Amino acid sequence: MTEPRLSVSTRALDRAIRFAPHAILFLGLIGAWELAARAGVITSIMIPRPSAIGAAIVELYITKGTIYRHFLITLTEAVVGFLIGAAVAVGLAVASSLSEVFKRYVIPYAVVLNVTPGIALTPVVIAWFGYGMGSKVALAGILCFFPIFVNTLTGLVQIDEEREELFAAMGAKPAQIFTKLRVPAALPLMFAGLKIGLTTALIGAVVAEFAQATDGVGVLMSRFSFQLNMAASIGTLLSMTIIGLLLFYTMEFLDDRIVFWRRESRRAAASRARARTWLGQLGK
Repeated sequence: MTEPRLSVSTRALDRAIRFAPHAILFLGLIGAWELAARAGVITSIMIPRPSAIGAAIVELYITKGTIYRHFLITLTEAVVGFLIGAAVAVGLAVASSLSEVFKRYVIPYAVVLNVTPGIALTPVVIAWFGYGMGSKVALAGILCFFPIFVNTLTGLVQIDEEREELFAAMGAKPAQIFTKLRVPAALPLMFAGLKIGLTTALIGAVVAEFAQATDGVGVLMSRFSFQLNMAASIGTLLSMTIIGLLLFYTMEFLDDRIVFWRRESRRAAASRARARTWLGQLGK
């Protein structure tokens, strides 16, 4: 017999119970920080009180709303750079998996690009692409390239000989074996690389903003730091964290929907949907 499913309220209560210790610890740390700053144990100029950071966040998002334009610019730079870097990385990984000669020539250059510090590339990238958005997009694409390339290539070259023999025995062509067997098998590793690449693309965009820019979250944070407005600077830093979380969980959502067979609930839901489709076709 199968166990009865938990109700929505029961699952929500279970999550709340698991989350409660983390919330208590977080609130305790914030409270200790606030008391230490008010007592003078911590220099509030360099490490502002949590209440001051909260007031700065309210000003950034509600009172003045200055963060939104910079937030959108940085998000656009990171996403566009990621899309370009991911497209190049996946294309080269596919080509490398299909040709051993091509792989021998590509991998050394990919390794050299990876071991070169991203911040050291910033002046060169700015010289090549100028002081506009192009340099930020380019650095974001360069930094996100390697983890996507390596993970995708690793997934594509992992060959399951028994399954490939079964496909060949059923008359599958090499192109069908690649698209129907190797690509789905490589998707989990590929998405792992995409998650890493998306966050490194954000790092690249922000580093380029620190070096030169007139707009963006990195620029706004630098301005507040130079003014010794550390509360607003930390509030802006938290905005970078929000961008990173937004990007990461977007990719997590896509991973959950596309690589559905790794999760039992998603696999069962997909099976039920396909069964309904087949039954509907039979009914016709």
